[in-house]
Amino acid sequence: MDPFADTLQRLREAFVSGRTRPAEFRAAQLKGLSRFLQENKQLLQESLAQDLHKVAFHSDISELIICQNEVDLALRNLCTWMKDEPVAKNLITQLDSAFIRREPFGLVLILSPWNYPLNLSLVPLVGALAAGNCVVLKPSEISKNTEKVLAKVLPRYLDQSCFAVVLGGPEETGQLLEHEFDYIFFTGTPRVGKIVMAAAAKHLTPVTLELGGKNPCYVDDNCDPQTVANRVAFFRCFNAGQTCAAPDYVLCSPEMQARLVPALQSAITRFYGNDPQSSPNLGRIISQKHFQRLRGLLSCGRVVIGGQSDESDLYIAPTVLVDVQETDPVMQEEIFGPILPIVNVRSLGQAIDFINRREKPLALYAFSNSSQVINQMLYRTSSGSFVGNEGFTYMSLTSLPLGGVGKSGMGRYHGKFSFDTFSHHRACLLSHSGLEVLKNIRYPPYSDCRQKLFTWAMGSHLCTLL
Repeated sequence: MDPFADTLQRLREAFVSGRTRPAEFRAAQLKGLSRFLQENKQLLQESLAQDLHKVAFHSDISELIICQNEVDLALRNLCTWMKDEPVAKNLITQLDSAFIRREPFGLVLILSPWNYPLNLSLVPLVGALAAGNCVVLKPSEISKNTEKVLAKVLPRYLDQSCFAVVLGGPEETGQLLEHEFDYIFFTGTPRVGKIVMAAAAKHLTPVTLELGGKNPCYVDDNCDPQTVANRVAFFRCFNAGQTCAAPDYVLCSPEMQARLVPALQSAITRFYGNDPQSSPNLGRIISQKHFQRLRGLLSCGRVVIGGQSDESDLYIAPTVLVDVQETDPVMQEEIFGPILPIVNVRSLGQAIDFINRREKPLALYAFSNSSQVINQMLYRTSSGSFVGNEGFTYMSLTSLPLGGVGKSGMGRYHGKFSFDTFSHHRACLLSHSGLEVLKNIRYPPYSDCRQKLFTWAMGSHLCTLL
């Protein structure tokens, strides 16, 4: 028996009825989402602490506040976003109405991951609801405490004829993907992203894939090593390194490495003390499977900082590796843990060549006191996002899109970008039923004069004048 058929049928019928289209309905769902965040703040903090060992402050700044900001932005701008967008016309269409209307796709599936289980579930959900879709949310079963809250509590705040949370592991997700959806939004690994995209292709369903990758971090010789170390260590170890946009490895000269390693040790000690395992500000690895994978990477290169692990506590110490080769396992996959390899390059050009030999990353970081170096890195590489002299604070901005390129993903979201992602941009032209005399110019037979007049009237030069 299909466990999802009845739920999907209920949601599709609700969408066909037009229930989700009015602005008032969309706003009501967003307000419900806001109440969910406000009334269950402590419950959500506790769930995130149980799943990922997040302290309340980290849960607030990386999950709850970001979700609330997205809801607030959508509520403030919903009517503006929904307005038809007039477009330029040529002479032939001057008496017509030409515009873009953003319409909901219909039944949307959101598949969210475990590393930021609230943020990466609700931020796309805001866009899907604001755009007027019915939504099926499938949270990760790995972050089981947050999954439980999303499944049991969140639906109470939304219209359950138009929204549902479904549960399960890979087998159930596979069954779910056999169904036809009007849009699929997936956040996770490239391996699973390929499975999702293949399933979507059977129904020609459009997708957004928010994937990961190995995010390079170039450090120029002219940098202050302690400033770089503070920023890199913080963003590498935040959420125990389990962030898709975190710096994955450092590219620098041997001379900079000699200065950077003691600075990284100083930063790690300052942030987490002499015994990082006892620090409340350092998270834990999500599961035994991921712990074992990360512990295996500790044998790559040479450990110069950290390297300790505790299986019973799912603890991996903040670790820095040197003498790392491009062919080492730690350089073949996204690390997704508090391990930072350093790879030596002799020049900016060599660093750029190294980056361009590999798959396009979700994020690329460059540290330099020279704007020319930063601009060269920006100009000569490709990545989902680019950041100079900072970490992934850009992800807190609703005004910037988040999305990959190439193997790091396709599509984008955050703020209005989410609304546009979950909206079909419908091209519309409304003409008069009369005025046929003005249309006669386009009908055959064509005289030389009529051909010249019609060709001139279609000219793009008129678009900027009218």
